[in-house]
Parts: sequence; C-alpha cells; structure tokens
Amino acid sequence: MSKKDQTHRLDHKPFLANPGGKFRLTDHDPRYSAGLKSKKEGKKALADDIDALSDAQRRLWADGRHSVLIILQAMDAAGKDGTIRHVMSGVNPQGVAVHGFKAPNEEERQHHFLWRPTRFLPRKGSIAIFNRSYYEETLVVRVHPEFLEKQFLSARRRQLPLPELWRERYEDINAYEKALVHNDTLVLKFFLNVSKDEQRERFLDRLNEPDKHWKFSAADLSERGYWDDYQQAYQDMIAATSTEHAPWYVIPADRKWFARAAVADIIAERISRLDLRTPEVSEEDRKQLAQAREVLLNEK
Repeated sequence: MSKKDQTHRLDHKPFLANPGGKFRLTDHDPRYSAGLKSKKEGKKALADDIDALSDAQRRLWADGRHSVLIILQAMDAAGKDGTIRHVMSGVNPQGVAVHGFKAPNEEERQHHFLWRPTRFLPRKGSIAIFNRSYYEETLVVRVHPEFLEKQFLSARRRQLPLPELWRERYEDINAYEKALVHNDTLVLKFFLNVSKDEQRERFLDRLNEPDKHWKFSAADLSERGYWDDYQQAYQDMIAATSTEHAPWYVIPADRKWFARAAVADIIAERISRLDLRTPEVSEEDRKQLAQAREVLLNEK
C-alpha cells in the first residue's frame, strides 16, 4: 500500500445505506460535514484524496485485472458535474470515461433497459463514470409512469401493477451489478443528497447570473414540483438496491466542498482495498532490460 493511500480521514459509515437494513432518506442530513469545519479544510481533504486517487488509478491501469464503475445520481443542481470535474481532476483522462444518460432513443427503448449502459462499461484497468444511469428507469419513469407507454415492454410486464414492475427492475439491477462485481468491477454508487432549500438557492443563482443561464431550463422548475415524489422514489430505490456487493453512499450535498471531498475519499479508499499489483517481469524480460541498459550506457 502506498503512503498516499493513508491520507483518508473520513468515517464512511454515516454515508452508507446499510444493505438489508431499514433506510430513510430523512435520516441523512444534507448539511452534515463529518467534522470538517470550513471550505478550506474541505479543499485540503479533497487535494489529499485527488493525489491518492491519481496514484490508485496508475496502479489500477498497471494491474489490468480490475475496473471501476462510478454511478452518480441526484436531483437537479445537486452538483454532479462539479463533483466529477473536481474529484477526477488529477487522474489520467485516458483511463476515465464519463457517460451521461438522458431520455433513451427508440433503439434503446426496444431493448431491456440494461442494454444501454452495458455498452459503456469500463474495460479492465479503467474507470467509467455514469452521470445519471440505468437507475433513472426506477426514478424519473416512476415519477412519470406515462413514459412507459413508449417503452417496448413485454405483454406480461405491461399487465403488472406498477409497484411490482419497480420491484422487478430492482431485482434486475441487483443481479446485473452482482455479475459486474463477479467480473472484478468495483461498483461505487453515490446519491448526492441536496435539500430543497439549497436547490432553490442554486436555481436562483443560475437565474441571477447571465453566465449561468445556460445551466437552467424550464424543465428543472417543473421537476422541482415533484420533489416529494422523487424523494420517495430515491428512498425506495436505495433501500432496494444497496447491497453488500454494491452499496449506496448518501453524500451530504448542501456544501459542495464537502460532497466533493467525501466522494473523492470513498473512491480512493475503496480502490486502495483492491489487490492491485505491479506486473511481474519474467527472467527473460529482465535479461532484455539489462541488455537495453548496457546499450544505452555505452552509447556514444
């Protein structure tokens, strides 16, 4: 283990949605800061973990046996884009791919909803980040069940009561993620938990600053009207899909600096748990390396 792996200072238990246990979203304070008292402290913690994450990514790539899938889910304006930008600022872009999942197109609707993300899973030695994900099929589609009309569901599933349909989708997701873990993919899932009041302030900030107008759309305000429905959907989804192999972390997101530090800390620490090894060089390769060294030393 590198010294850089030993910089983690946060206790991750307060963020963890206990697999198999009762989960209530209201038990998680969006302003919790785990003892970090200021933005300055948060930035220092983030800087330490960015350094550790950079080192972990290099070893992940060199080892070549594992991959990492990071999933970010949140309400609008919770800070998903900023979290990705800051947390991953120290990694090699060649080893990271970010994918955003908006409304599926017709081809995607003609497949099982897990077909679309499968095409973007990380290859060995790399990291993939899903900015929103297949979980939208149990969130926005649950809040707006009319979206199901355009999906090519089987006759049996069209006849299911909606609670049963969501239960089956939770089961499909759990089985899918278990298969990923069995294939040495580390699945890290983060829900950025922003309060309704903080979302309001961030929306107003976007409306008051001309340079931020592009971040706001009328749909954002419309979806805010379904706040309680989304909170219930997230609570049920997290309770049903926080498993031993792929647990959910509920990250307090009212303070952006803390959310970024917490996510970085968890990612770096979880990657450090992997049995990452530097590739061993064979005896034949050692001989060739020694010969190459001699050639370069004797070069005129």
